[in-house]
Amino acid sequence: MLKIPGLIDPHVHIREPGATHKEDWDTATAAALAGGITMLLAMPNTNPAIFDASTLELALAAAKAKAHCDYAQFIGAGPGNAEVAAQLAPRAAGLKMYLDSTFGELRLDDMSLWKPHFEKYPKNLPLVVHSESRSMAAAILFAAIYDRPVHIAHISLKEEVLLIKAAKEHGLKVTCEVCPQHLFLTKDDIPSFSGGHPGRGEVRPRLGSKEDVDALWANLDVIDCFASDHAPHTLEEKDSDEPPPGFPGVETTLALLLTAVHEARLTIDQIIEKMHTNPKRIFRLPEQPETWVEVDEQATYEIHAVDMQSRCGWTPFEGRQVKGRVTRVVLRGKDVFKDGKLLVEKGFGRNVR
Repeated sequence: MLKIPGLIDPHVHIREPGATHKEDWDTATAAALAGGITMLLAMPNTNPAIFDASTLELALAAAKAKAHCDYAQFIGAGPGNAEVAAQLAPRAAGLKMYLDSTFGELRLDDMSLWKPHFEKYPKNLPLVVHSESRSMAAAILFAAIYDRPVHIAHISLKEEVLLIKAAKEHGLKVTCEVCPQHLFLTKDDIPSFSGGHPGRGEVRPRLGSKEDVDALWANLDVIDCFASDHAPHTLEEKDSDEPPPGFPGVETTLALLLTAVHEARLTIDQIIEKMHTNPKRIFRLPEQPETWVEVDEQATYEIHAVDMQSRCGWTPFEGRQVKGRVTRVVLRGKDVFKDGKLLVEKGFGRNVR
């Protein structure tokens, strides 16, 4: 039996408030514990978006009532909330900036709207950007201009990982994460898991080519964190005429990575580094005392959505055989998940901020 520290997922979409039919703080944090995640950071693009004091309170109240694991809530950057976001920074997981596309209060249509956030948000607290390709290059330029650390969410392309490598070699304060879908799937895999419904392959960033995937694996030393970008939608939504982008993932990330360890593509130490040590450092997260995860490294099984805690009811990894199963999770000295069963009530999780 392998024993590892409690793992941290710095990129999870909870869907509460606004879309609890596909996930809420109860089901998302139950799924996290089933996947060996004892702390998660929640994204702000809910409905309403989390962008000021009242919406932050709304999200934190739901989390306090329902969360099974520990958590923190991001606040979102909008065109007019730089002052407010900076004031709320000590209570937030960090500031999330959507530089490509999103909606409503978090829409940043041009680079002039980025400037006040880079200037005002405390430099000792994390600023995370959703940026792709050229907008990612622009975000790195802003990091250089304002001499502040920036964390790049869910990189997916060869050109991105190579640019981040160059930025690090030049001493810029840039960190990044990669998601399992961009390590284990390519755009050519969509027909094999979509069941004739191409909307099931919709995700942002989009799945890359085999060349992109190979480049990510070849540059794992450049990548600071593994993050799920857990983005649940129901099958009805994914199979509609306007399928929303996103895959569930908080419950399957560790199993996929442990399988890569079995295949000698990865080491246990790298998993601990990128899912515990580095997220804790980058996001300035506290220790979780008496917290660990036990894994049966030899357990072989297939991933099936019907066995999962997530409410959305599907996974792009349906039927995939993996090796390595979470058998026990201890959080702050208490058994919270064991042998497939959730053992703690809603509200056991703590706000780490």
